[in-house]
Amino acid sequence: MRHISRAIFMIAAFAAFSAARADPGEGGSYAQTQDPVLAQVVEASRAKDWPRAAEILRGALAKSPDNADYHNLYAFALRKGPDPDMKLVFQHYREALRVDPKHRGAHEYIGEAYLMVDDLAKALEHLEVLDRLCFFPCDEYSDLKKAIAEYQKRAPR
Repeated sequence: MRHISRAIFMIAAFAAFSAARADPGEGGSYAQTQDPVLAQVVEASRAKDWPRAAEILRGALAKSPDNADYHNLYAFALRKGPDPDMKLVFQHYREALRVDPKHRGAHEYIGEAYLMVDDLAKALEHLEVLDRLCFFPCDEYSDLKKAIAEYQKRAPR
């Protein structure tokens, strides 16, 4: 019985951790954050005000340059914005992964960014990393896998 309780606890803890990397505009645990920066980003993201989200995160990064979540979400906001500077997008995803190489959200989002620039091989590399990082199936792996499948359906052969 003790092993079952421990397993249930581990699954619940994993599910909570997994949600921490969810899309800021779709709620996830960023919506329940105590970090005022992330709370503002969630609000801007829900409104799809990507320039505002990017502005908030740019300021936050000036004060906390080693925050992987800030780099990840800054790149996300830039990528979703009206005219994404993909060089800057990749720079910040890479920085998020330098700070936290196991940041599942950054692996998902950089994989999606690679699809935007038609680099399927790089997207697949990040899908492989997510496959290793996710002990149980995780949203980041599933979302990137779905994005790759959709890309492959519409990409010229």
